Amino acid sequence: MSRELLPVAGGARTRAAIAELLRPHRVRAGLAVAALVAGAAVSLLAAPLLGRIVDLVVAGHPPSAITGPVLLLVAVAIGQGLLAVLGIALVARVGEGMLAALRERFVGRALGLPLERIERAGSGDLTSRVTADVSLVGDAVRDAVPEFARAGLIIALTLVGLAVLDWRFLLAALLAVPVQVATARWYLTRSTPLYREQRLVGGAQQQQLLDTVGGAATVRAFRLRGDHTERVTRRSQDVVDLAMRVVRLQTGFFGRLNLAEFAGAAAVLATGFFLVRDGAASIGTVSAAALYFINLFTPVNQVLFLLDTVQSAGASLARIVGVADLPPEREPEHPVRPADASVRAKGVGHSYVDGHEVLDGVDLDIAPGTRVALVGASGAGKTTLAKLLAGVHRPARGTIDIGGAGLDEQGPAVVRETIALITQEVHVFAGPLADDLRLAKPGATADELRAALAAVDALQWAEALTDGLDTVVGTGGHALTAVQAQQLALARLVLADPPVAILDEATAEAGSSGARVLEGAAQRALAGRTGLMVAHRLTQAATADTVVVLEAGRVVEQGTHDELVTAGGRYARLWAAWSDAR
Repeated sequence: MSRELLPVAGGARTRAAIAELLRPHRVRAGLAVAALVAGAAVSLLAAPLLGRIVDLVVAGHPPSAITGPVLLLVAVAIGQGLLAVLGIALVARVGEGMLAALRERFVGRALGLPLERIERAGSGDLTSRVTADVSLVGDAVRDAVPEFARAGLIIALTLVGLAVLDWRFLLAALLAVPVQVATARWYLTRSTPLYREQRLVGGAQQQQLLDTVGGAATVRAFRLRGDHTERVTRRSQDVVDLAMRVVRLQTGFFGRLNLAEFAGAAAVLATGFFLVRDGAASIGTVSAAALYFINLFTPVNQVLFLLDTVQSAGASLARIVGVADLPPEREPEHPVRPADASVRAKGVGHSYVDGHEVLDGVDLDIAPGTRVALVGASGAGKTTLAKLLAGVHRPARGTIDIGGAGLDEQGPAVVRETIALITQEVHVFAGPLADDLRLAKPGATADELRAALAAVDALQWAEALTDGLDTVVGTGGHALTAVQAQQLALARLVLADPPVAILDEATAEAGSSGARVLEGAAQRALAGRTGLMVAHRLTQAATADTVVVLEAGRVVEQGTHDELVTAGGRYARLWAAWSDAR
């Protein structure tokens, strides 16, 4: 299946999204700008005061004469510091509020994406956006944006201060601007595509790592270790090569900035020399002008240096907005609810790559409340059929009905209420065990939680935890075993209570003794509902009402366990091999 990465928002749409997020925080944003402007204005008083001190010293005034200017300098430092802290704090508050809203939009949209869309993009693309990109934007909001805003205001007001001293100082200082503008344009034209490429390459590396680590058993089984190692190495080398290109770009960037500083400082000092010689300015005034220009070094370098962070954060923000703006799944105008829990597939065919059929002409008819086991060799199409029946993918050919209604007629919302899919890849969410269970039924009572755990033989170990059902599990908490994690997933199934449940090798990660526990738990979780089991162990098939044997994407046998064993066909051979191996 070819990769189709999730979309990235354009510049105009990203700016529009920022405006939308800022709208609820207009008042606080206005106060933040006012505080930053006031702080920058107060800081500009330092240079003239220092210039005044120089003039007093040159004129031979006694030391007591500089007491007043020095005290004013202290007041300027305190006032500027307090206003800067207030402004930065307000900007950070506004930014955090915007970031929280963006996160909620992103996560809400990501959780609503069709699984088929996520699979086409690769889980690495989505995880890199929800981790690295969100983190980068968050760091920019907390640090880069407040500093960038403050530095920009200081630059603007300092230029005004130079003009107030003498317009010729301003002209001299502006000689550095062409070099700085050329440097910024040179940098931006190269950094924008470079950072975008860096995000894409990082996502590709993460996807490759997930594929290799997640499929480690398959990699070893098919002796693909060398091939996957080479793929990981190639992806990692791509990341390193891009990082080195970024370093070379930044080195050239700062070298050009040093040239701009030299040109501007030389021009201001030369202008001051001629003005003092002609009596048009005092030494203190020239000192103040020189200090103004020197004080520009830090904010100018901050603004230009932060372009690095801003560009990278902008690329990440575009990737986040691209997902947040995805249209919701199309719901039919009048969703049809299934009449019962029957499942029917007719002439179903599917392929991930043109010309390579995974399923071909599959017919399946499952009566309500029936348990069906899908068996067959790896690659027979069992998991693909399970995903098609669960609505994760749409079949390329044929139809699938649940309760007499097609999946498209029902719409995604009804399908999610009707069918639950549990795979061998179970995630334990960080937090109290009870909260993890309530993901399936938010309003569940404590008695309902215990009943669900008891149904899958998990109540005893759950209550034996340090804090019982309030014990924090998952990352940073109590680590559950593979069997316990799968029991937790089955308990969620009991709480959600869908009429149709599909278990895709849900006991594959457990050992022999654990598999027996899970097989019993799975049978009880499926009680009263239509169940389809992709059987990893044939003991599951033996207890099913119907066994369906797939081979090369086709149904080759179908019947009860006893019927198929007696028939002596493909299933009988599989059962014999399984029995001999036990």
